[in-house]
Amino acid sequence: MIRGIVFDMDGVIIDSHPSHRRAWKTFLQTAGRDVSDAELDFILDGRKREEILSYFLGELTPAQIAEHGAHKDEMLRLLAEDMQPLPGVVGFLDSLCRLGIRIGLATSAGTRRAHGTLKDLGLSHYFDAIVTGDEVGVKAARAAGMRCVGIASAERAAPLRTAGADPVVPDFQSLSLEQLELSLR
Repeated sequence: MIRGIVFDMDGVIIDSHPSHRRAWKTFLQTAGRDVSDAELDFILDGRKREEILSYFLGELTPAQIAEHGAHKDEMLRLLAEDMQPLPGVVGFLDSLCRLGIRIGLATSAGTRRAHGTLKDLGLSHYFDAIVTGDEVGVKAARAAGMRCVGIASAERAAPLRTAGADPVVPDFQSLSLEQLELSLR
């Protein structure tokens, strides 16, 4: 019997990838780096800001990372008006709450952005615990002995499976608690 579920945030419960792509592309252009859409795929793999900045801009001091990070976050705030929960997420979270299943969130996003985004989208009240920072994701869940279900389109499923997610389903609209329990046996 499932007693609790931990979700990731970006790209799992929130359709944030388009906003992140626009914000990173705009930020990188202001930093003198013109990147292709294919190069921006690097940002969608749950990477921390420091890793993304180093990848695109080279070695940076902690002060530069903080400054660039704040600039990018400001761009995300300006470009994120279309950010919404993914289809089916609210209904799925509602059903978990009705059944008394504890719900957590683990994200590589920073604390301020994670809590702010959840609050802005009216999702904060669903989560019994929210963990932000470095030690999250599929590999961390597997290392902790947890089962991990991936939510991803067919083209994004392979990296999740490689990291240890099993099963990987396309969306919340095709997921029920009963199906989830069966797939985890």
